[in-house]
Amino acid sequence: MKRLLITAAGFAIALYLVVAATLFVVQRSLIFPAPQHAPPVPGGFERVELRTADQLRLVAAYRPARDGRPTIVFFHGNGDSWSGAALATEALAEAGFGLMLPEYRGYAGNPGSPSEQGLYHDGRAAIEWLDGRGISPEELVIIGNSVGSGVAMQMALEYRPAALVLVSPFSSLPDVVAEKLPWLPTSLLLRDKFANKEKIGDFSGPVLLLHGTADDLIPAHHSRDLAKGHPQADLRILADAGHELAYRRAAQEIQRDWLNKVFAGDSPD
Repeated sequence: MKRLLITAAGFAIALYLVVAATLFVVQRSLIFPAPQHAPPVPGGFERVELRTADQLRLVAAYRPARDGRPTIVFFHGNGDSWSGAALATEALAEAGFGLMLPEYRGYAGNPGSPSEQGLYHDGRAAIEWLDGRGISPEELVIIGNSVGSGVAMQMALEYRPAALVLVSPFSSLPDVVAEKLPWLPTSLLLRDKFANKEKIGDFSGPVLLLHGTADDLIPAHHSRDLAKGHPQADLRILADAGHELAYRRAAQEIQRDWLNKVFAGDSPD
């Protein structure tokens, strides 16, 4: 019996190590399920090319602002594309905001493989493309949805835009994975962190956090945790909304009205 127990324990440990090793190797394909085929350029946008610091040429969709309005850089979620980003920003486009919709490396026919640092390179390329056309950080709003919240948070710290909006964000990627796979040492295994909670307090500009109570992919407590790290953040929790929140008209109108107040010089509260 003792030998049987030792054998069973050894098998269980070996199986655990195999599963952990497999997840370590394939983690980025799970975290970044990138669509491989480029969808058509959304209506009203033009296709532009971005050059990253590591010499990748990436596509993005762009539409200029109307009547001197600010420009929004929108970082989409992990399985999305510029088509989804255009749907998630319809109300903002109608209100005359300019829009830059970057496509990440490895997405929609772009070269390269996605990673945290890679996506940061892609975000910088989008903002620097706008800077080359005379659009300064003071005229920018950065919005991130889901995993795009990690890119948006880092870009907000580096470029100091006029405002930051995070939709269905996470406190960090390890926090999310630990909730899904509590039996794994996620902080050790994950290569990509997107440590939003550690960073948000270092951004001094206006922040809007949006989350749905029915989000079972990234629960709403992640936005509540982020709000604790930035006491001036405007936290909006929408009843019965899931992880599709960014595409809901109500969420887009909240963003539009909040940004109108920010740029009018009024308190967005």
